[in-house]
Amino acid sequence: MSDTMTYKGYMGTVHYSEEDEVFHGKIEAVNDLIMFEGRSVKELKKAFYEAVDDYLETCKKMGREPQKPFKGSFNVRISSDLHKKAVERATRQGVSLNQFVQKAIEEKVA
Repeated sequence: MSDTMTYKGYMGTVHYSEEDEVFHGKIEAVNDLIMFEGRSVKELKKAFYEAVDDYLETCKKMGREPQKPFKGSFNVRISSDLHKKAVERATRQGVSLNQFVQKAIEEKVA
């Protein structure tokens, strides 16, 4: 998706409402609902940065750790046949399934 912004490791998705003539966005990959909006790109970026900073400050005041957007682990659902093939290939290569999948993702996103 090209309609994204990043700041301090947090990613926001952005959409435009033609009806309201406003950009609106949401910070992704955290359980809290954090929204921001602006009528121009400049306003939108400012609102996004303020939303992230406010989230981090609110967490600090509440004495809780802010969620990290990407913790480095996730569940993937695939067919049992593909799972079996991946395990077999990883075993033949002498690596764990995690290492095998990590390498596949690294090659795909490079």
